Amino acid sequence: MTLDSLASAVGTTFGPTEWQVIGQERIAAFADVTGDHQWIHVDPARAAESPFGGTIAHGYLTLSLIAAAHFELGTFPDEPGVTVINYGLDKVRFLAPVPSGSRVRTAVTVTDMQDRRRGRWILATRSVIEIEGAEKPALIADTLFLLVRDT
Repeated sequence: MTLDSLASAVGTTFGPTEWQVIGQERIAAFADVTGDHQWIHVDPARAAESPFGGTIAHGYLTLSLIAAAHFELGTFPDEPGVTVINYGLDKVRFLAPVPSGSRVRTAVTVTDMQDRRRGRWILATRSVIEIEGAEKPALIADTLFLLVRDT
């Protein structure tokens, strides 16, 4: 997708992505990287006694899947001289836990594209990450990306 075609994609939903498994090994690796070793994520025996019946993925692990979804779905400009930078989050809601071993996928809607002049744009999107077989999505996030054209 180019910057020009992205501007005309406002209101369009892309996806969903392919399903991916969020297994215990990935959850444990995320805990190691972030230092968040809360038992609900890393202690299967203790977590089995919790209301979740087992370990669950970190909310931020689930949130971190959004950038990869954009690349998979082609919602970032793929043209020479354009850089994409995380700019922030407007709203994030974690609606359902992601049990270890679950499969998730993401759909992305382009909600806005603002020209900030001098070769910069703000891309606003809404990402919905669903859990296979679950009634509610794992999360809904309104994300912002700064697109910069190299000069």
